[in-house]
Amino acid sequence: MTLLNHRAEGPASAPPLLLGPSLGTSYALWDKVAPELSVGHRVIRWDLPGHGGSAADLIAPGATVGDLADLVLALADHLGLERFAYAGVSLGGAVGLHLAVHHPERVSSLAVICSSAHFNGSRPWEERAALVRAEGLAGLAESANDRWFTAGFTVPRLVQDHRDADPATYAACCDALGAFDLRDRLPEISARTLLIAGREDPATPPPHLREIADAVAGSALVELPGASHLAPAQCPEAVLTALRTHLDGPAPRGMEVRREVLGDAHVDRAQARQSAFTARFQDFISRYAWGEIWTDPTLSRRERSMITLTALVAHGHYDELAMHVRAARRNGLTPDEIGAVLMQTAVYCGVPAANSAFLAAQRVLAEEGDDQG
Repeated sequence: MTLLNHRAEGPASAPPLLLGPSLGTSYALWDKVAPELSVGHRVIRWDLPGHGGSAADLIAPGATVGDLADLVLALADHLGLERFAYAGVSLGGAVGLHLAVHHPERVSSLAVICSSAHFNGSRPWEERAALVRAEGLAGLAESANDRWFTAGFTVPRLVQDHRDADPATYAACCDALGAFDLRDRLPEISARTLLIAGREDPATPPPHLREIADAVAGSALVELPGASHLAPAQCPEAVLTALRTHLDGPAPRGMEVRREVLGDAHVDRAQARQSAFTARFQDFISRYAWGEIWTDPTLSRRERSMITLTALVAHGHYDELAMHVRAARRNGLTPDEIGAVLMQTAVYCGVPAANSAFLAAQRVLAEEGDDQG
């Protein structure tokens, strides 16, 4: 079987994410977003039949969105993807909606971007299909910027994709859009769903996405100011931010964890000393060290404290060591366990380093005893 042309990025072992294009574009629509998403996902972006590198004979006149969804499933099967996250723009978003309704066991999460559960009935699409079948795509491509972007913005590669698409297959995709109406099935969608609307989108304006959001339980809607129909190309940073939150969940509350481990007094002092020069570094610590590393459930906080104490001894960071001795006590380590960790450092980090570490730790533990007395 001939498969949809596609591009795979990211680790083969990472969670799979399929990205669908809009009518008239290729997978280049995702050029500013897919590489960033591939850091944590196996990203598969695909071309519509007759677009980009996909064969024109994969669909015929009278095609449906279901036919396109079947091609996507065949690609997923070929790649060994039993279950995947899916995000699609316009026609690609309609494919995602169809998959979520008709094949819910395959879709782990869904993002529908500048799309709709219906595309204003069949007549405009019948007229467009007839025009393209009669005259080709050159004339229609001249208006691509007006339909896809706000004034003054363009992506020449995507406009060229429009010109280069196979007219007969483009028209068959118009047939699919004209026949598509999934409004009565939207409440059946169980996948976690994100809707992204471009406020300046003339093709699928925000009310189309709101209609889906109102019908799909637990869904989220994001509206992008200044974005038109091809939001991933025009506003890639905003789309990327929304997709990352949807796919990976919101960033853990790093400041909350930082306070739990280090104590309010220490964090309050650090914030009081913060200046414009150090603000970005403090934000980095809260987001990365405390919001990602210390929140990873693979290791307990007790275990992380042991590792941290050892690392600080190895590098001679005795001021930080004192702070993390206090943290280790908050994380449940006894003085004897802290001493055992420092004895271990004497073997692997050196006796002089361990000697300094014992002095620093002893001061902290003595202060603790004074506080309790």
